[in-house]
Amino acid sequence: MTNELEKQIINIVATDRLYVPSSSFDGKLERSRKKIGKSLELSEDFYQGDRVYARIEIVNKHRSKDLRAGVEEFCSEHPQYGKILNGMIETERVKKERHLYFGMNEGKRVTNEDYMSVLENMGLGPVTAGKYLDVALDISRTLNRKRDDERSILIG
Repeated sequence: MTNELEKQIINIVATDRLYVPSSSFDGKLERSRKKIGKSLELSEDFYQGDRVYARIEIVNKHRSKDLRAGVEEFCSEHPQYGKILNGMIETERVKKERHLYFGMNEGKRVTNEDYMSVLENMGLGPVTAGKYLDVALDISRTLNRKRDDERSILIG
């Protein structure tokens, strides 16, 4: 029992030590992705290039309010004001979101140089970036992720 408990605790320590740099790196990538996405200037919200494409779509999202039960109670007690309040809430609930959709064109690939450029821009030296790239792509292949699917990010 003690040996098994020891192994489990070592496992959590090792997992945590791997998680911390991965999480930090993930945070940098996520911030970079949004920053680049927001900075894109697509004419007519669409771009079709030789290797890649991108488009921006604006989606109206309805946001629910946590105080809905209280509002309903207020409306039942004060119907004339309840209509006004519900009208105000409904106009505020619709929020426009800008989504950037992007991907690779059929038969085109992201090159090692493209990946290396991103990693070096994040502050990794060429040797470290190369080692990381080999490992990251190997993990990606192991996880069987399809890289040519269209992806999207929220940019506004």
